[in-house]
Formats: sequence, structure tokens, C-alpha cells
Amino acid sequence: MPLPIEDYALIGDCRTAALVGRGGSIDWLCLPRFDSPSVFAALLGTQEHGHWQIAPTVPARVERRYRGDTFVLETTFHTESGVVRLIDLMPVGSPYPQVIRRIEGVAGSVELAQDLAFRFGYAEALPWVRRTAGGVLAAAGPDALLLRGGPLPVAHGHRHRGEFRVGAGERYDFTLAWHPSYEPPPEPVDVDTELARTEHWWTSWADRSDCGADPHQHYRAPVQRSLLVLRALTHIETGGIVAAATTSLPEAFGGPRNWDYRYSWLRDAALTLEALLAHGYSAEAVAWRDWLLRAVAGDPEDIQIMYGLAGERDLPERELTWLPGYADSKPVRVGNGAVDQFQADVIGEVMVALDLSLRSGIPHPGHAWPLQRALLARARATMGRPDSGIWEIRGAPRRFTHSAVMTWAAFDRGVRAVEDHGLPGPVAEWRRLREELRAEIERDGVDHERGCFTQYYGGRGVDAALLQLPQVGFCAPDDPRMLATVAAIEAELINDGLVHRYRTEEGVDGLPPGEYPFLACSFWLVEQYARTGRAKDAQALMDRLLSFANDLGLLSEEYDPDGRRQAGNTPQALSHLALVRAADAITGHHPPVR
Repeated sequence: MPLPIEDYALIGDCRTAALVGRGGSIDWLCLPRFDSPSVFAALLGTQEHGHWQIAPTVPARVERRYRGDTFVLETTFHTESGVVRLIDLMPVGSPYPQVIRRIEGVAGSVELAQDLAFRFGYAEALPWVRRTAGGVLAAAGPDALLLRGGPLPVAHGHRHRGEFRVGAGERYDFTLAWHPSYEPPPEPVDVDTELARTEHWWTSWADRSDCGADPHQHYRAPVQRSLLVLRALTHIETGGIVAAATTSLPEAFGGPRNWDYRYSWLRDAALTLEALLAHGYSAEAVAWRDWLLRAVAGDPEDIQIMYGLAGERDLPERELTWLPGYADSKPVRVGNGAVDQFQADVIGEVMVALDLSLRSGIPHPGHAWPLQRALLARARATMGRPDSGIWEIRGAPRRFTHSAVMTWAAFDRGVRAVEDHGLPGPVAEWRRLREELRAEIERDGVDHERGCFTQYYGGRGVDAALLQLPQVGFCAPDDPRMLATVAAIEAELINDGLVHRYRTEEGVDGLPPGEYPFLACSFWLVEQYARTGRAKDAQALMDRLLSFANDLGLLSEEYDPDGRRQAGNTPQALSHLALVRAADAITGHHPPVR
């Protein structure tokens, strides 16, 4: 049975990531990339679906922490006979991804058990495992894993197990390295060197953030950890940013709302870029912009809402029927069918992010502006077309107000590029389209009886995505229609003080009703409160949301207030970037309009 989501820690090398449970078990790892098939998938089933645990053989009290501003994880086990420390990391910059696990005896003597089950291809492929002079080698198809170190576990059926005792001052190192099965395994590494190098890499990256300027700032630690999470979810070679490190963690336990988030959504990546830029990370902005230009190159009519980490377009969705799912939540999915959806807001998100990078002084390559003009031509050609919206509904497309506003933002940023930066373009036409959209939204996207914006044209319900309208400058945060929208959201979408995306009971998304409050939406409400003088409300909600992070500062997609536990894929980029924006709004770090 997998642990509660909040009991998992992330370790990663900016190419992929592993989830390490509080009890010392790695229950999720995909190699060699975030979106590769898993080699450990106990997170979505049982230990028989792949895991690697090192833990005391007797009950222990557990403490854990990251080493400063890094993803080097320390888990300390306190038993009656002694204390041991488990250090987990994935070295950054290794030729191939690998996991390093070091056991250190701190006090007394502790007996530990190691339990390892290799399961390739989302636990569908049982690899051939054999002992070699170099260690334990597991191989299936194109993938191979080599476990080195000692004492090595021995085969027990289709698992490897072993026990060993660690005394004070003793140390054992284990390395698990992936490599193509048709190539020789990588050379052994010096664990001390890799540990020091990885700590230095993360610490140096964190030191570039301006959120460290005031060490007494109330929100410094959660903002810094959130920025680190966003970096950990950014592929170091391609610049692609994944929405989360996992697939199929449920939005409602036991339900079907289980999606694969290990891909790069243009929307989420653009929002991540803005959060990083606001804190001084221009190099990451350049990497993402270059990734974007490669991914969307070609006919603008072929633009997708998401891509693979290197810009792959083919992401077919399928169900893994042999996996029981997290907390029996089925189906388990890989790939994402939303890749084929039309979501009108995406071009707006991209244009807003590229506008911000330009205003931040990042040089524009010569081919970037022609691409942006092509995107605006695409936005013009699809004006008025119903879409699936920011929440990727699987019901009938509609004219979502948020999508229309983001299309407005696309033309607005096109106008800015001409007026403020001297780039060539049909600015008169873009101004006209921008004003036509504003008039249409203010006519059809407003409930004139209540005076609030609506989820979709002609409807009466609201949507938490409407909280983004002031963020892109469509209206002021204290616009009467925005204040009325906030009042409607408070009345209709809040459960136990937390914000739902929309009312799933109304059947807009074509799925069975029921999901938990969405953390990003609640952070957006914090930002709205802060921008309209409701400082106490902003701080109270912010502090409550921060209390939902686990002991390492990680947030998933949603929160179950009744069960008091995290839900949805983890760690979630959108939750962490919304946290950064909310903290910036409260502290006055970030400008009110992007």
C-alpha cells in the first residue's frame, strides 16, 4: 500500500526524479527521463510493482530533511539500539541518470534490511537479473540497471533482499545506474565527489535567487523551495518543463480523474518561466524560450497545448490495466489525450511569457518574432471557436471567458511588442481585435444581474481561472466586476476555506462529479486578496496553504480537507509557481500585472 502523498520526498537530477517514502523506499522512478516508463512503480500499486527500500528491521522514529537548498535527502532512523542516516540523491550532470544511497551509522548499532524489486516498463516487464563482477545487473529491452556497492542483496524469487548491521562511524554506499542495455555500464563513481558536486550545484543555483536578500522574510523558505522544485522539474538538456513528476495520482481518491502530468504544457511552462524570471533566473528563461521555438516550429495550425520534453508531439493516452492505481484509483494512464484538444488560452500564455522575457532584457533571437506573429495569426483565425479551456474539459467545448481573455492578452502583447519594442507588425489590426474581444467579453462573459464574470459565455457559474484576469491586465484587481467575481467564488467554489476550480456537479467537464480543492486556485485567491487591500485575509489563507506542504516543503495538485492529506500529482509545478506569485503579492516583490 503506497504511503500518503505527503510522505514522499523528491530527489532528482533535472532529467528525471524519484519519490522516496518516509520509510526509506523509492516507490517511483522513471528512467532515463521524467516521461520514460517506470522501473519502480509501487506508488501506483504494491511493492511487487517495483521499489527499493533500505530501512531498519525494527520500528523506528523517522526524521528527514533536505541538506539546505538542495535535493540531497537525509532520512534519520532512531531505534532502541541506535541511530542511522540514509542519504539519497541523484547526481546532477552524470553521463547517465543514477541514484546514490549512503547509509551512515550515527550511534549504537542498527540492523537494516534491503528489499529491491526491479520492474521495467511500468511493471509490465520483468527484467533478467544476474550477478556480475560489477554488481547486480537488471536488463530488459533497451534498458539496463546496475546496482553497485555493498553488501549487495541476494535473489529471493523475483526480488533481491539482504540484511546488514551498521555501527556508529560505519558507512555503506549503493549506486544504481541506468544505461542503454546495448552499451557497457558506466564506470563506478566516487560517492564523496558526487555528493559534494551535487550539493554545490543546487546551492549555487539557489544562491542566484533574489528571495534570499532578506533572510527574515516570512515566506523566504517556501518561495526558495518552490523555485527549487520548478528547477527540478525543468529538463537540464532540453529546457522542457514538466507539470509534475508523476502520473495518475488521483484528484479524488478512488475516482477516474487520474492524468499523466510528465509532459510540458505550454501554459504551465510559461507560468513557470514568469515565476523564475521574477526571481532573477534569466538563463532558464532563455532555455525555455529556445525549447518553445523548437517545439512549436512549423505550421501554426499544428500548435499543441503540450509536448514531450524534447518537443515530441505524439503523446497518445493509454490505460495500464495491470496496475491497481494509487489507493485503488483507476484507471492508471500514461500519455495524455488532452494533447489533441483546442485550448484557446495557450497562445495568450505564451505571448505573455515572451513579452515578459523581452521586458526583462533577454535578447530576442531573429526567428522568435516571426513565430509570435504566426501565433497571433492563428489566434485571429480561431477567434470565436469554442474550446476545452484551461481545465481541459472532456465534455462539449464552450466559449470560456478565461480563454477569451487570454486571447485578448495575446493581441495586447502583440501591440506592446510593436509600441514598446519597435518590432514590425500589423498593430492597427491587433488593436482592433483586442478591442473587439474586450467588448465581446464584457457583453457575453459577464452575468449582468450579479455583475460578475462567468465561467463561459451565457452561463451563470464562476470559475477559479477568472482570478487570472487581473494577473494579465484585463481588469484591475479592484474592478467592481472582479470584486463581484471574488464574492461569487467565495459563495460557490469554496469548501472549508479552500477553492475548487469549478462546480463539477454541473457536468461541464464530461466526467463524474467530485474532486478536492485545487491548491493553485487558492493561491490565486491569496494574490487577489493582497492586491485589493485584504491583507489579513491574504495572510491567513496563505499561512493555511503553506501548512499543507509536507515536512520538506512539497505540494501536490490538490488537498483533501476532510482527510487532511494531499491529492493529485506531485510535486505540482502549478501549485509551487502560484505559491511564489502569492508570496510576491503579499510582500510586494512582484509587479501586479504580468
